[in-house]
Amino acid sequence: MTTENEQIKVLFIGDIVGRPGRNAVKYYLDGLNACDKKEYDFIIANVENASHGFGLTEKNHNDLAAFGIDCFTSGNHIWDKKDIYSYINNSDRLIRPMNYPKGTYGVGYRIFDVKETKIAVMNFLGRTFMTPVDSPWEILEKEIEQIKQQAPVVIVDFHAEATAEKICFAKYCSDHKVSAVIGTHTHVQTADEKIINDYTAYISDAGFCGAHDSVIGMAYEPSLKRLITSIPERFDVAQTPLLELNAVSIGFDAVSGQAQSIERINYIKDISEVQT
Repeated sequence: MTTENEQIKVLFIGDIVGRPGRNAVKYYLDGLNACDKKEYDFIIANVENASHGFGLTEKNHNDLAAFGIDCFTSGNHIWDKKDIYSYINNSDRLIRPMNYPKGTYGVGYRIFDVKETKIAVMNFLGRTFMTPVDSPWEILEKEIEQIKQQAPVVIVDFHAEATAEKICFAKYCSDHKVSAVIGTHTHVQTADEKIINDYTAYISDAGFCGAHDSVIGMAYEPSLKRLITSIPERFDVAQTPLLELNAVSIGFDAVSGQAQSIERINYIKDISEVQT
């Protein structure tokens, strides 16, 4: 049984982009596993760009699970690899945005057993500058009470474009005693981590994992060409020897679910010597 003041430590890893992102995660987690003491009780990662920058294959799903990631969140690109439909309903750790219409493959939240307590992870899409979806505000208000009854710690991945929408949604979530709202999607780690209302850990964007010398994980030349010409151009994942991982470390009270700390992580790994 958990006791008052016992802490749950969670690592939330930003959007994983292609093989460089997967490798960055592997190197970072391998480094943690080399320590005698387990640093995190639960690890979450956004995986919607993990397979060549768009979507998630079943093989990459299984590889990332083997790295030690407990929960996979996603976003609008989760459907880009068609084999997602063959395994999403069978995965015990993958969630898709909860505000897709009723009947969509997969589930929008999961509850996990962690250190004799429970953690709920929810996933939502924003609606500003994004594909039209159902209201995250209405769904959260409808579902949060019964989820809080099952799990004291509730973590939301809000996959959204507009910073104002993220901040406003986080304050709304805090009013409903959500433990953390972590922004994803822009692939740029923000410097606004805070605890809202002395309860909810927040950051506008956790960042990304991938090639350090890139345009949010993608190669520079095709990105430049598309922006200059406005003509559609195939995006390719950047390949460089410098890998980057962005994440946040969050501490929660295991009984109340109140966030106690949030800290940004920026990890750089040079694999040039590994490759030779």
